[in-house]
Order: sequence, then structure tokens, then C-alpha cells
Amino acid sequence: MADPGLTARLRAARLYVVSSDGDPARQARTLCAAIDGGADIVQLRNKLATPGELVEAARIVREHAHAAGALFIVNDHVDLAAEVDADGVHVGQDDTPVPEALAALPGKIVGQSSHSLEQAVAAVGAGATYIGVGPVFATPTKAGRPAVGTDLVVQVAKRLEGLPWFAIGGIDERTLPSVLAAGARRVAVVRAVSDAPDPAAAAARLLAMLPEAVAVGL
Repeated sequence: MADPGLTARLRAARLYVVSSDGDPARQARTLCAAIDGGADIVQLRNKLATPGELVEAARIVREHAHAAGALFIVNDHVDLAAEVDADGVHVGQDDTPVPEALAALPGKIVGQSSHSLEQAVAAVGAGATYIGVGPVFATPTKAGRPAVGTDLVVQVAKRLEGLPWFAIGGIDERTLPSVLAAGARRVAVVRAVSDAPDPAAAAARLLAMLPEAVAVGL
């Protein structure tokens, strides 16, 4: 079970920013800027670099996040998350199983991606601390993964209780209103902030569009 302090901050979170692939040093600068813009959670995600190549960037982002009261998550690499004392790890359907990640990171957050209602329910049963739901819209970040549309957001909003979840995939200032209308109260974004000329300003604009408070259990 995650530390109650981490869980409380997770439940209060509204905007989750994930880095685009690229140079780890640039990723660190971008995620730090997103935190400055108000992002509640940031994730270092790099499918091209090794964990060893990400250590320094991870430490920089962790320190900036902790100083600002934000949460720092590492994508996939459980060992890296443990080494840099991240707040948790995010895994996909084909990555480290949730129970194994929880055992390796006691007291930390473990999130899992879900692409169907069945996967979301299974993640709850496996003990995931939060769930990513998507991709809502087509996105090059998930090449080859068909968009699930807002119908899945509607289903998850009606079904899941007691576990924070984030809609993700192709969400930006243009598409966010339809995601909120479908029942989402938390969103995760990649390109909308990480590829923006001014990541801090982009994060601030998205945050201003989100509900002021998230009800417990949504």
C-alpha cells in the first residue's frame, strides 16, 4: 500500500505531464518547467535510453518535484525508480506486473495503463495505486495503439470508485473539454506540454481548464 501522504497528493492531483522521448537532459528541463507551470505529477518516460542514461535526469526532476510538492514517477524502470527514490513507477500491460512493482517499491505509487474497462478493473484487482485510461484520441506516442474514444472514459467514470484515474492520449486544449464532458476529472498529457515552446505556460493553461477540486474516489 502506498504511503498515505503520497496517496493524498495523488488524489488531489489534476494534471499529470509525461515527457516525450528525447535527450534526457532536455526531458529534465521540460518536466521541471511543467512543474513550475503547476503540474501535480510528472513522469520521466524514455523508450530509447537505458536506465543508466536516465539517472541524472531522474534525480534532477525528483529534487525539483519534491521542492514544489509535486509527485515524480518513472516509466517502466522499477530499479531506476528505487535508485533515485522516485514517488513511484508507471507500467504498461506488458511491463513489470503490478504486484511485482509494488513489492519492489514498498510504500510507493504504482500506476498502470489500461485500454479497456476490463483492463482497468483488472488493474484495480492487482493493487494499482492509479490507472491511466486511453489513448482517448490517436497519438504518435502510442503508435499502432487504436484510440479508445471518450466512450471508455464514460465507462470508467461510471464503474471505478475509490481509485484515482487519468484520461490520456491526444489530450490538449482543443480536446480537453470533450474528455471532461465524458466524466474525466484528471488528465495526463504528453505532447501538449512536453512539445510546447513554453512547457510551463502550456501546463498552466491546461490546469486552468480543469476542475478546481477533485472529489475523493473519482
